[in-house]
Amino acid sequence: MSNDEPVRAELAELRTRIASTLDAARPEAVAKRAKTGSRTARANIADLVDAGSFLEYGGLAVAAQRARLTQEQLIAQSPADGLITGTAMVGGQRVMVLAYDYTVFAGTQGVMSHKKLDRAVLLAAEQKLPVVLFAEGGGGRPNDTDMPIVAGLDTVGFRSFAALNGLAPRIGIVSGRCFAGNAALLGLCDVVIATENSSIGMGGPAMIEGGGLGTFTPEEVGPIDMQTKSGVVDVRVADEAAAVAAAKKYLAFFGAATTWSCADQTVLRTIIPPERRRAFKIRPIVEAIFDTDSVLELRREFGIAAVTAFARIEGRAVGVIANSSQHNGGAIDADASDKFARFLQLCDAFGLPVISLCDTPGFMVGPKAEATGLVRHASRLFAVAASLRVPFFTIVLRRGYGLGAQAMAGGHFHAGVFTISWPTGEFGAMGIEGAVRLSLKKQLAALPDDAARDALVAEHVAIVYERGKAISMAAHLELDGVIDPAETRAWLVRGMDSVSLPAPQRRFIDTW
Repeated sequence: MSNDEPVRAELAELRTRIASTLDAARPEAVAKRAKTGSRTARANIADLVDAGSFLEYGGLAVAAQRARLTQEQLIAQSPADGLITGTAMVGGQRVMVLAYDYTVFAGTQGVMSHKKLDRAVLLAAEQKLPVVLFAEGGGGRPNDTDMPIVAGLDTVGFRSFAALNGLAPRIGIVSGRCFAGNAALLGLCDVVIATENSSIGMGGPAMIEGGGLGTFTPEEVGPIDMQTKSGVVDVRVADEAAAVAAAKKYLAFFGAATTWSCADQTVLRTIIPPERRRAFKIRPIVEAIFDTDSVLELRREFGIAAVTAFARIEGRAVGVIANSSQHNGGAIDADASDKFARFLQLCDAFGLPVISLCDTPGFMVGPKAEATGLVRHASRLFAVAASLRVPFFTIVLRRGYGLGAQAMAGGHFHAGVFTISWPTGEFGAMGIEGAVRLSLKKQLAALPDDAARDALVAEHVAIVYERGKAISMAAHLELDGVIDPAETRAWLVRGMDSVSLPAPQRRFIDTW
C-alpha cells in the first residue's frame, strides 16, 4: 500500500487501539508517575530491552469489568489490564518480560492479567527464557466483574511461575509498593532488586487492617531497610534506572564477555594486615582479584559475616563466596550459612564455577548462636556443597579453622578442584588461642598472675601457629599449594582451564 492510498477501517481501528495502550495516549497517568519520581512500566521496559526487540503479547486486553465500565472507559483506564508481557532481547539474550503497570488500578492482578501471566510463563518454560519481572503492585484485584468466581483460589499462575525454578534465571524488580500476589511472585525470583522507595509485604495495609492487626501506611509495612536486612532483597539500588542497570548486569553473567581488565595484582601481597588477629575489609580483595567493574554482590545487608557475589575472571562468569572478618571475626552464623547455601544453589543451577575466599575461625558458637537453630543451618551448607556439580576452587586468605573452614572448601579441603592458601594462611581444628588455653587450663590456673599466664599462652601459640601455618599444611598435603597472592588470578584461570562445566541439568533453588 502506498502512502497515498486510504487506510482500511479495520487497520485504522487497530492502530487507534494500539496507540491507546502507549504512554503518549495517557499524559495524566504519566505525569502522575513523574510527580512521584517514578517511571511508567513501558518506560522501564524500553530502558531494559534492546531497541526494537520487544514483542508484546496480549497488549489489547482490558480489565474484566464490563458490567461496571463502558468499553471506552476500559480502554482508557486499563490498557493491557495492567500487565505488559512480551519477549525481547537484553544485551543480545532473549528474555521474557513481565511488567505490572501501577497506573492501572495500582498494578493489581486482574482476571485477564492472570491469563496473560499464564501464557507468558508457559512460553518462558517451553523456551527456557530468563524472566524479568517488574513487580510493583497491590496484589489481587477484588472488583473484576466479568468472571463467575468466588475466591479465585484455583488460579494457576503462582504455581506455574514457581515451576520455572532452575530452568532459567528469574529477576524481580521492585520500585514503590509491592504487596500480596505481586510480592508472592517477587519472592519466587532468583534475585530481587529493589529501590530505596520500595515497600514489600505479603499483605498490604488494607489486608493488615482487615485482619485486625492495626493500621499502617504502605511505607511502614516492609520498607527497604527492613527487607535488605531480612534477606528478602538481594540488590539495593537508588532508583528504577539503577534497578534496570543491575538487572542487565545480572543477565550478562549468563552470556559471554569478550573484553576485560583487572587491577594490579601485586596489591594482594600486602592487603592482609601483618597483625594476624586484626580484621580487614574483604571487598577490596574481591574487587582486586576479579575483572574490573564485574562484581555484583547479593544480600549485602543480610548475613553480614558472609559475602556472596557474581563476578568475572578474564571474562568468564563465576560465583564468589567469602568471609568478612569485620563481623564476629568471620565466624559463620545461621544467616551466613543460609546465605552461602542458597547462593551455591544459584551458581550450581546455572553452571557458574564457585570461588571461595576463606578466612574464618569456624562456625559461630555459644548459647545465643544455638538459639538460632545453628545446627540445622550450618548443616545445610554442607548438604548443599555435597550436591554441587560445578567446579569449586578454594583460596584461604588467612584463617582456616574447624568445620567452618571445611564448609568454605565445599565440605573438606580435597573436595574441590584445588584448595590453596596465601602465605598468611593458618589452620587448625579450632582457633589457636582457644585451643591453647583449653590445653593449658590447669597450668594457667596454677600461675600467680595474668602476666605469667599471658606469657605461657603466647609461647604455646607461637608453637601451634608454626605447626599450622600454610607451608606446614602444604608439606603434609592437607593443602594443594601455597601461592604468591599476586598469582591468584593465574591459578584460577589455569584451574578453570583444567575442568569442564557440567552439561545443563535442571537444579532446584531455594527461595531462601
